[in-house]
Amino acid sequence: MKQFFKFILNSIPRPLLIRLSYVIRPVLAYFLKGNAFTDPIDGKSFKIFLPYGYGDQRENVLSPSTLSLERHRLLWLYLKNETDLFKTKKKVLHFAPEQAFYKRFKGMKNLDYISSDLNSPLADVKADICNLPFKDNEFDFILCNHVLEHIPDDNKAMNELFRVLKPDGMGIFQIPQDLSRETTFEDDSITDKKERAKIFGQYDHVRIYGRDYFNKLRSIGFKVDEVDYTASLSREDISKYCLAKGEIIPVVYKP
Repeated sequence: MKQFFKFILNSIPRPLLIRLSYVIRPVLAYFLKGNAFTDPIDGKSFKIFLPYGYGDQRENVLSPSTLSLERHRLLWLYLKNETDLFKTKKKVLHFAPEQAFYKRFKGMKNLDYISSDLNSPLADVKADICNLPFKDNEFDFILCNHVLEHIPDDNKAMNELFRVLKPDGMGIFQIPQDLSRETTFEDDSITDKKERAKIFGQYDHVRIYGRDYFNKLRSIGFKVDEVDYTASLSREDISKYCLAKGEIIPVVYKP
């Protein structure tokens, strides 16, 4: 069964997979229910999580119920336990909305929630992150996760996110990051899709961010906290929720 799910997850285009997942998820959750691992987003438990990854598969990382990955579950725990996002009235921009979060955020009565993306079927507003159709200082909170590594001019995208965030506003801009690298690597001369996937992790990624990512955000004007939230969790919780120990959450603020 695991091999079948591997084939499905890696063969179907992402927009179509998002639509099909509404049918697939209940089937996955039924066959894999158990008590070894728990998805904190919906509280459901399973005997295993599914494998996932482009090229190299990571075992036991994809939740059968919400289709969340390690970063989604870590972010949910951080937002729920360490912020007031679930309690206070806020205007929220969610760029490239993750399916694990979309309906939950949209259903929160305290949030004036807007999702945006160029291609996602979940997006309320179709927009280019480098040219957002929003006013200056419009949003209290911005989520932009695993987007900037796709954007050739990430400086322009970061400036747009800074522009539409309110003073004293907060954002979380997760990216795939190699913390062993001091500096970000990009090479526009690599155009072959297989070679790009081998080097950058996915064919549609344009860079591998290093530790200098945080200073790049600071150069735009953001105050940045590099949050290792797994350091505050027990080993049992990290294992139970299938988290990536040491993953950094980039939490940004507009002064």
